[in-house]
Amino acid sequence: MVDWNEQRHWSDVREGDALAPVAFPLTVYRLVMAAGANRDFNAIHHNTAHAQSTGAPEMYANVMLLQGMWERTAREYIGTAGVLLAIRGFRMKAFNTAGDTVTVHGRIRRKWIEEAEKGATDPARRHRVEIEMWSDNGRGVSVGPGAIVAGLPF
Repeated sequence: MVDWNEQRHWSDVREGDALAPVAFPLTVYRLVMAAGANRDFNAIHHNTAHAQSTGAPEMYANVMLLQGMWERTAREYIGTAGVLLAIRGFRMKAFNTAGDTVTVHGRIRRKWIEEAEKGATDPARRHRVEIEMWSDNGRGVSVGPGAIVAGLPF
């Protein structure tokens, strides 16, 4: 269980630190709700027969759901005062289908202090970390590797 009152600071982070992996079971219910929530009504995301008619093994997660998993995993690490600045290198390599459990992993690749932009006063935008991210579904890496750039309070 995440304690959202806890806040990680940039000074606490070390390159090589691992994020706690977060598992996301892909139930039919979750896939249907995600498709409706992000208005991706393509039947490949909520209808087995249709997904199979396109060559997929089963209905599968869409990009927004998978990106949301990366964001959730990073947010648990950076806390509520952290700032998500970029997602890079997000690549789907394999289907993440109903019945799979997708586990998202991360590791701190680097940390640095960015030059302050003129008028910028928010240290969470200057004290940055790059988190290497990837997802697996029990059959290997299904998304990534990629990266999230985030800012943390000092």
